[in-house]
Amino acid sequence: MGQILTVRSRGIDDVERVWRQFVPGARLERADPRDISFSWSSIEMPHLSVVSYELGASVHSSVHVDEQLMACRVVGDDLRIEAGGRSIDPRRPWAASDSTTEAHWTGSARVRALVFDRSDAERVARIATGDDRLVLRRLDPAPRDRDAATQWERSFAHVSSSLATVHDDEILAAELHRHALLTTLSTFSTPYLDAVERARQRTAAPRTVRRAIAFMEEHAREPLTLEDIAAASGISSRGLQHAFRRALDTTPTEYLRRVRLSGAHHELRVGTAVSVADVARRWGFSSASRFARYHRDHYGQNPAQVARMF
Repeated sequence: MGQILTVRSRGIDDVERVWRQFVPGARLERADPRDISFSWSSIEMPHLSVVSYELGASVHSSVHVDEQLMACRVVGDDLRIEAGGRSIDPRRPWAASDSTTEAHWTGSARVRALVFDRSDAERVARIATGDDRLVLRRLDPAPRDRDAATQWERSFAHVSSSLATVHDDEILAAELHRHALLTTLSTFSTPYLDAVERARQRTAAPRTVRRAIAFMEEHAREPLTLEDIAAASGISSRGLQHAFRRALDTTPTEYLRRVRLSGAHHELRVGTAVSVADVARRWGFSSASRFARYHRDHYGQNPAQVARMF
């Protein structure tokens, strides 16, 4: 599912060539060709690319995205970031959407970036907020505050390290993609945040909850997100969360975990599993130890005990 790319080079032309595979509007305006060192690592998913690279060179670069959204963090010497003629705090991540962003540094820099397909991001954001007219333009390039910036850094570290091992698992990759996108849209002042503030759906018929449950049970082994469940239920994800809290005193995500736990438990009982870890992964649990804890809390037995009994 995910495509991993690694590049090691000492040629300045390789820098722009590789970068533009992921962001066509990226440019190296100026670069010192002496003593170049370039180390690139990326994971390309449908609608998301996770990029990390180190570039040893004094550089003036620019990026302009049109059909994409990008959030980036650069760590370097004598670093300056400007977006639309505005200076951005180089100690924090920044977002690129409609205006050109320029970066200047001397010596070397480490770059981390999340690049999203804009149309897919808008689809997810519309379902999450219930606003079918939401358009992801006019993103403020600077994060809302220090805590939001810190949260984005943590999210990038979690997503990049997790995708390195589970990029071929559709369920887990979809969850990581959603987490990366919504964290990014919450880090900066975006139309998504405005729509979340406007969304005050507090009423939903129990039929909505029943529809969501039926959808979860039918699609539990697929890469299911909260937005998928909400769309199938005819309500925003925020409204669905309130409906579940009122009707069942739980969340849709917690309920989905129970459905998957039940399916995994049944598979262990009928003896079709190769291993407990196999079952856990098949039902969307990234950690076998975490799956074992959930199973033990719910059924009072370790999953390995159940597998041996049957």
